[in-house]
Amino acid sequence: MSYFTLAITLIFVVIPLILSRTFRLGLEKDTMIAAIRSIIQLLAVGYVLQFVFDAEHIIYILLMIALMIGAATHNAQRKGASIRGIIWKLIATFVFIEVLTQGILLGLGITPPTAQYIIPISGMVIGNSMVLSILFLNRFTAEMRNRQDETELILSLGGTPKQAIHKQLKTSIKASTIPTIESQKTIGLVQLPGMMSGQIIAGADPVQAVLFQLLILFLLLTTAVVTSIMLGYLSYPTLFNDRMQFLEGHLEK
Repeated sequence: MSYFTLAITLIFVVIPLILSRTFRLGLEKDTMIAAIRSIIQLLAVGYVLQFVFDAEHIIYILLMIALMIGAATHNAQRKGASIRGIIWKLIATFVFIEVLTQGILLGLGITPPTAQYIIPISGMVIGNSMVLSILFLNRFTAEMRNRQDETELILSLGGTPKQAIHKQLKTSIKASTIPTIESQKTIGLVQLPGMMSGQIIAGADPVQAVLFQLLILFLLLTTAVVTSIMLGYLSYPTLFNDRMQFLEGHLEK
């Protein structure tokens, strides 16, 4: 695809702009900002990746992964601002997910140890983990606010913080992982995944594209469950003090 062809595709930006203006939706500014930022960011990333792929040096690969983790942490921490130390909890979660998935992929020889494989897969894993973190933190803080009386009742009856928060934690973990699990049930029937479609358009064997897409789907399934569980068990102790008392102030909006 040439830059001229890319310019023609801007018609898909103009259409929502016209509709927004016609129906007075007020989406023109956000739509323009989204389009401009996506163009600048993706082109910049494209040139950076070209350099990293050509250099094929471990330092550049690690720097790219660190950048992804930093951006994901910055975006997700706003949803968990009420949880003490949420930034480090998110970093620990993203690093663990990255080490776990790449350790299995590279350790078992599933994918080659090259930037061309490590960086795109890491991006998908960390990006999915970020979305799951946001979903979990949003639901978890809401559950804790709504069930505050229940939590304090269990504590007053001699229950531990883990017992007092078990139901809220379980509900939040399930709620954040359901979208990933449900989307995989209909994959190939309702939608063709973007990565698989991209490979096919690029001329890859459809069966090979499917096999690679299945690898990614299984990775994302692990990412969803591990992210929610790890972040949950790292976060809940900070909502209680050393005397096992619930700290209400940490859940204020």
